[in-house]
Amino acid sequence: MIVTTTAGWNSSTGTMQCYDRTADGWKPVFSKPIPVLLGRNGLAWGRGVRGQGEKGQHKREGDGRAPAGVFRIGKIYTHDKGLPRGASYPFRTITKWDAWVDDPKLAEYNRHVVVDPKRVPDWFEKQKMRHGDAAYRWLIEVRHNADPPKPGAGSAIFFHTRRGPDRKTAGCTTMSSEDLIRLMQWLRADKHPQYTLLPRAEYAKYRAAWRLP
Repeated sequence: MIVTTTAGWNSSTGTMQCYDRTADGWKPVFSKPIPVLLGRNGLAWGRGVRGQGEKGQHKREGDGRAPAGVFRIGKIYTHDKGLPRGASYPFRTITKWDAWVDDPKLAEYNRHVVVDPKRVPDWFEKQKMRHGDAAYRWLIEVRHNADPPKPGAGSAIFFHTRRGPDRKTAGCTTMSSEDLIRLMQWLRADKHPQYTLLPRAEYAKYRAAWRLP
């Protein structure tokens, strides 16, 4: 379980720790929590394993909020041909024909799409995945609003490298590249990793019922 907590719903910063479930309970992975940056407007309930049924503000496309709740982790998308040394997790190398659709009007909304170079759709130029952007060298998918996507409920939520020590996001969770690499090196698909993101008060409220670390 990856856990990030914040001071409140309108907080754009938080701390992240990873936990392994053992016979003796949850055990932290890192010696100290990792600082992360989140949505510029804070958090709102997302659509994942837990959270979508809670009362309060819910994530919408373009609201500048990170989705709160518990979410499965999808693939890693990278501009490289492989992952950093020590990482072993399902990944895809992004090509110039890969897109991640954030337009709620399109049927492909919040999905990874590979287009046919011989039949490039009109929307592709605005939806294609970026190349040559250091912040997007590695993208770890957070499966918010993914099973299935609901139009307008938010799209393209990832862990990725931060653009600066104070640069907030549109909804992703970002950190230093060194910390992102450590996260990738810890991930293992057969352990079914999930991500919990909550304000600290909500974390304390749901911790026992949701069996969180």
